Amino acid sequence: MRTVAVIMAGGSGTRLWPLSRIARPKQLLHIVGGQSLLRSAYDRLSTFLPADDIYIVALSSHLPAIADEVSALPPENLIGEPIGRDTANAIALTASILHERDSDTVMGVFTADHFIRPANVFAEDVRTAFDAVAAHPDALLTIGLRPTEPHTGFGYIERGQPVAERIYRVKQFREKPDLETARSYARSGRHYWNSGMFVWRTETILAEFARRLPETHSAVRTLGRSWYEYDGPRAAAEVYPTLTRISIDFAVMEHAKNVLVVEGRFEWHDVGNWTALEHVFSSDEAHNVRAAANTELMDSRNTIVVAEGEHLIAAIGVSDLIVVHSHNATLVCRRDRIQDIRELVARLEREHDGRFT
Repeated sequence: MRTVAVIMAGGSGTRLWPLSRIARPKQLLHIVGGQSLLRSAYDRLSTFLPADDIYIVALSSHLPAIADEVSALPPENLIGEPIGRDTANAIALTASILHERDSDTVMGVFTADHFIRPANVFAEDVRTAFDAVAAHPDALLTIGLRPTEPHTGFGYIERGQPVAERIYRVKQFREKPDLETARSYARSGRHYWNSGMFVWRTETILAEFARRLPETHSAVRTLGRSWYEYDGPRAAAEVYPTLTRISIDFAVMEHAKNVLVVEGRFEWHDVGNWTALEHVFSSDEAHNVRAAANTELMDSRNTIVVAEGEHLIAAIGVSDLIVVHSHNATLVCRRDRIQDIRELVARLEREHDGRFT
């Protein structure tokens, strides 16, 4: 049995504008610890898997930058999608390619935009997940994290009967809740945050795609059989626009019968917007977060400052702001309006011919 890890590195990360751009998405930004989130994801996995067994799936247009960022990976381990069609298609294509290389493959799926620590606990929990799939080869397995707050931006997993230590049957997937429901989930002891990390045999997940998305299954099986022999990416460019755009949760996980969850013990943060940096960086006594080389905040509170290079950001008497400076754009946003950054980026795309996106 071959064990491999797949890092999903798609998405544009518009909520991290103006640092995240179409040509340089958030997983390639060097915001945390002097390296990209993608490189951090690779480094965590490389502590227990060789480079030959780590794959990255991303937009084809991003593969040259990814190859530079993770130079140890063999070129054939970089799988390019012509366009983004959400997580179900990225997983289905990669599972098909891996299955053709070795039909007895267990595939772990991870993402490139999570902040996780400590790495050794993460490695132990992933090994537990791989072992669980070896013991339950027909199961689909996900990793859940105990809620540390009533977060309304995450999906949740309700656990059922125990299977082994820290491994449970999944009773139900729960959508992103309102605040009161999120509070009840956080108190229950039965609900986990849905981390978006999965482990399964390629044969098992492809069978689920055959049941749930037969057209996608047929397309990716054809692509998988010829990916390395012919011009797979060129064939994908013709097929991909016809595939249903859907997440793996909606397409498969919420319908599958044999789903297990491993309770993860590591610290996990989805770096989905600028306020996530509060979990990554230390704040000062006024609850300001300074993710910039040069920052001066006078009489300011609850403000997050991010900047590239040596640019100085100075502020006096401000509160509850997000300030982000890039090479050609600066964002100033009230904290309670961060969800509108995506709409702002769409407006910039329309009105400025993509110069700032």
